[in-house]
Amino acid sequence: MIDIGLTHIALPVSDIEQSIKFYSTYAGMEVIHRRIDAATGVAVVWLCDRTRPFAIVLIQTDSVHSVLSPLAHLGVGCKSREDMDALCERAKQEGVLLQEPKDSGYPIGYWAFLRDPDGHTLELSYGQEIGLTVEHTP
Repeated sequence: MIDIGLTHIALPVSDIEQSIKFYSTYAGMEVIHRRIDAATGVAVVWLCDRTRPFAIVLIQTDSVHSVLSPLAHLGVGCKSREDMDALCERAKQEGVLLQEPKDSGYPIGYWAFLRDPDGHTLELSYGQEIGLTVEHTP
């Protein structure tokens, strides 16, 4: 069996451990693979939330020049508005909340933006139906 379709996104990060902590906390992701690349000596980690076969690949770099900024972002669906509000409150306390939660109605739903340790943007949402749309579109 081989992977086909969209499998991952790779992000450069300046502190891989801080990024693991961020995505674990705010996106429910866990490390599924970790290595030091034999050719370059660079740390590489794959993170997954185990809800679908998709990973974020973190690649340690000395500095991050290109970032996913607000419009370019990773999106994570939350189990409830209450769960999302709790994460946003934590993000606010930790200084990583970029956009307060906002309800934009169907099909966008309830959403907020967070900033990861390198400035990449993570969207938390509740009520977006991307997964359901994929499942129900012939």
